[in-house]
Amino acid sequence: MAVCVAVIAKENYPLYIRSIPTENELKFHYMVHTSLDVVDEKISAMGKALVDQRELYLGLLYPTEDYKMFRKLHNSYTDVMCNPFYNPGDRIHSRAFDSMVTSMMIQVC
Repeated sequence: MAVCVAVIAKENYPLYIRSIPTENELKFHYMVHTSLDVVDEKISAMGKALVDQRELYLGLLYPTEDYKMFRKLHNSYTDVMCNPFYNPGDRIHSRAFDSMVTSMMIQVC
């Protein structure tokens, strides 16, 4: 189910990307960066013209039954952000966050 996890910074660049080692691993990284480009295009289009705010909605990005998995990811991300030694905007290098993402990927495979 979760084959790739990416955490994106407010400025639209990846802070963390992790995927299950497969032959398509590069494809998942490409999809993350392509998605960032789509979001960037939507935001820049909004600045040029008066675009309806609802047009920025990308749709439901995960099935609602997977909410627990994303709640677990969010809680772990919050722990990283609350760490006094983490500088916001830096890449995430946390063993606890990495092991939680790994366990989440192993669970669903």
